[in-house]
Amino acid sequence: MCGIVGIVGKSNVNQALYDALTVLQHRGQDAAGIVTSHEGRLFLRKDNGLVRDVFQQRHMQRLVGSMGIGHVRYPTAGSSSSAEAQPFYVNSPYGITLAHNGNLTNVQQLAKEIYESDLRHVNTSSDSEVLLNVFAHELAVRGKLQPTEEDVFAAVSGVHERCKGGYAVVAMITGYGIVGFRDPNAIRPIVFGQRHTDEGVEYMIASESVALDVLGFSLIRDLAPGEAVYITEGGKLHTRQCATSPNYSPCIFEHVYLARPDSIMDGVSVYKARLRMGEKLAEKILRERPDHGIDVVIPIPDTSRTSALELANRLGVKFREGFVKNRYIGRTFIMPGQAARKKSVRQKLNAIELEFRGKNVMLVDDSIVRGTTCKQIIQMAREAGAKNVYFCSAAPAVRYPNVYGIDMPSAHELIAHSRSTEEVCELIGADWLVYQDLADLEEAVRDGNPQIVGFDSAVFNGEYITGDIDSVYLNRIEQARNDSSKNSSNMVSAIIDLYNN
Repeated sequence: MCGIVGIVGKSNVNQALYDALTVLQHRGQDAAGIVTSHEGRLFLRKDNGLVRDVFQQRHMQRLVGSMGIGHVRYPTAGSSSSAEAQPFYVNSPYGITLAHNGNLTNVQQLAKEIYESDLRHVNTSSDSEVLLNVFAHELAVRGKLQPTEEDVFAAVSGVHERCKGGYAVVAMITGYGIVGFRDPNAIRPIVFGQRHTDEGVEYMIASESVALDVLGFSLIRDLAPGEAVYITEGGKLHTRQCATSPNYSPCIFEHVYLARPDSIMDGVSVYKARLRMGEKLAEKILRERPDHGIDVVIPIPDTSRTSALELANRLGVKFREGFVKNRYIGRTFIMPGQAARKKSVRQKLNAIELEFRGKNVMLVDDSIVRGTTCKQIIQMAREAGAKNVYFCSAAPAVRYPNVYGIDMPSAHELIAHSRSTEEVCELIGADWLVYQDLADLEEAVRDGNPQIVGFDSAVFNGEYITGDIDSVYLNRIEQARNDSSKNSSNMVSAIIDLYNN
């Protein structure tokens, strides 16, 4: 999961890009970058760290130009190195910079093609650089001194034909414009919008609609699966369907955890979807445990708060804030490394004892992935004096790795993999555990947009919608892509070596 943004404005866009990345900071806290274009020159700043730390006043003053793109990163793959920070750049053709959210599942094949057929060099372990070189090659073969929107859309079509996986992309063609596009299954999110100024209309592309809202842009719509939007430097907007067989299957985990609740994603309010998740959970509890004995519902901040509130309302029990969050600690789920995740939980949350002592407490979280965090939180609740501690997950059991850009790489790291609900309950130390049913979760999201036929729910059901994922692939990435290798190895090189061997 990463955050991307692109703006074509009428004056310098550096501050707007900075503000947008700050709004999207929840999507990545490992690195940040901005590149702008002015009079045919590029101005780039990127480094490890939060947006506020990467960009100082001296950096902002150098980022001149009326169009640019930005990125916030968390390390799905590869090392947590400043070399992995985006946007990436290639000088031919035209000078192209690119920022990417997602993951390519055929990266080993593409990396070989780029070297052997396209005669291009990949300098980092990032699949984003691979994707950039594929796009650059597809644009170069058009052979135009000055690319038109037809050339840009043809290049995107070439990317769709060659690349598999989940991806949302913004790319800037120096001196010409910015293009945004989405994979043919619409797995990763991307929207675009506009705002009117005295100088004219400005356009923005971003991962989530909340970035548009904060900057005063009005949402036009999400990009459709396989669709591309191209905005020229002069401010002309073009859109085109660039995939031959698009399939609308967005990632449902965006609604569970990744997205901000104030975003509209694929026509669905994330906030309302989470309310409906709480409703579905309450119905399941009342159906399976009518004499539940719950005294109080307490959310594990922050993502689960919306679902927990509606859950309490439907059950007719008290809703209380039982944990105080240290907001200077990053999101535990996306911290690079299990050791960092374990260490951060006690620093991140502190229990309010009076809300726990002598009570039957229902703790609500958005999901249970590795189980490390919820186990420690349950222990904190017991230490605060809870009589019984029940646990509720707004998502179904996460049993399978994610291969489309979320940090769930290895099955053995997932607590629910090959385990029953009762076994997970025992491992995390709860008195009883309730998971959301997948059908209820999908209905909770689809209720906001009936046009969504299916979802990428692979982490729950093991059904990978790109059709290219098998046990051999999963075994390969489990070797190359786990917490230890993530900190010490080159992801793309590791996968290519395993593929060749």
